[in-house]
Amino acid sequence: MEDMIGLLRIRVRRGINLVVRDSVSSDPFLVITKGEQKVKTSVIKSNCNPEWNEELTLSIKDPNVPIILSVHDKDTFTNDDKMGEAEIDIQPYIECMKMGFRNLPNGTKVGEGVQPNSKNCLAEESCFVWNNGKICQDMRLKLRNVECGEVEVQIEWIDLHGHKSSQS
Repeated sequence: MEDMIGLLRIRVRRGINLVVRDSVSSDPFLVITKGEQKVKTSVIKSNCNPEWNEELTLSIKDPNVPIILSVHDKDTFTNDDKMGEAEIDIQPYIECMKMGFRNLPNGTKVGEGVQPNSKNCLAEESCFVWNNGKICQDMRLKLRNVECGEVEVQIEWIDLHGHKSSQS
């Protein structure tokens, strides 16, 4: 725990146009992995546009270790089917936090947004927004290795008092 620099709260909002893996729909759930850590959402039955609205938390020791989101179709009698994956790059978020913004009105955009490119999974520009004393980043991620599908998430840093700060 001493090596931990903070926690990352990931709000998994929804899936958009996820691929059908059962006869007419899918029963999607999302798994987030970072190194040895693994957290998952609940399963949404028969819905290719699920609304999870769940908060998952990862401990961050090394911000360079990739965060992988993978969507799966829950199957009862066989292995779960893969429905695509995406990667979250938290480096731009950490760089924005280092700018030291303070006491801004809620909803203020801070820093430069991150543009979609061939190296990230962004479906559209991702902005940093000041909310309730913290910087949040909304992302719409295109799923890879699948015909279609996107996932909307928001990340937010949680500093741990007494631990190395992300801002050092």
